[in-house]
Amino acid sequence: MSSPSEIFECRWQASRLLLAAYLTIQALALASLFLSAIPLWGSLLSAALCASHAFWVLPRQIVLSHPAAFRGLRTTSDGFQLWNARDGWQPVQLRPDSLALPVVVILRFRLDGERRVRGACIPRDALARDIHRRLRVRLKFSRRRWAAAG
Repeated sequence: MSSPSEIFECRWQASRLLLAAYLTIQALALASLFLSAIPLWGSLLSAALCASHAFWVLPRQIVLSHPAAFRGLRTTSDGFQLWNARDGWQPVQLRPDSLALPVVVILRFRLDGERRVRGACIPRDALARDIHRRLRVRLKFSRRRWAAAG
């Protein structure tokens, strides 16, 4: 592994695979609502909840067009930081339930000074193949990956 003082930085883009998966799941949810034997008002209310979820999630987590969407990660000797257009680089504490798989990296993190745990999904098509591999290696073998933000 490289020296702990080496800085690693990556920035990802929106993933077509993640968008296709999300839209497929939304379509299946809506189809199941209207094919089920629940009252029409229940189906309409549930469809409105699905639409509001899509309205919130698509720009922030999938398409990454919202200023608060996290689109970059770097690690320095001080720990991990995430980047968004609104706030720039922010120190984070990665959580032990983060996953680094060949197909997808799921970051679970807590921003400095917050109690709420957030997540970011980085599919393999959101980064270049070698950068995605380096990110997975960095997350799996970093000595300070669970250290508090600072």
